[in-house]
Amino acid sequence: QVQLVESGGGLVQAGGSLRLSCAGSGRTFSPYAVGWFRQAVGKGREFVAAISWSGGRPFYADSVQGRFTISRDNAANTVYLQMNSLKPEDTAVYYCAAKSTSLRLTTTRDYDYWGQGTQVTVSS
Repeated sequence: QVQLVESGGGLVQAGGSLRLSCAGSGRTFSPYAVGWFRQAVGKGREFVAAISWSGGRPFYADSVQGRFTISRDNAANTVYLQMNSLKPEDTAVYYCAAKSTSLRLTTTRDYDYWGQGTQVTVSS
């Protein structure tokens, strides 16, 4: 079992930046692939970014490519999502998810563990 806790959300103006953190506990984080997803009001949960257990091969949704960066610090059991040039359409609850695998996963059904989410609101 691994427990995930997101933090770093908040209210920011369009064009601003936030850094989300996903802290893992219960087991060492290093064998886990981690993904970030988001869910806006009235919409389904969508993929944002993913990173393999080694930290290589990050992958992004087209909507955030070039603006968001996913990274991880396995020693700290934490994965980060740096979000720059934020837009109002980035407003959502952001979730991190994990699965013990060497693969890089991009769909919700692939992941076994989920955090409780952190709200990101971007004002225009």
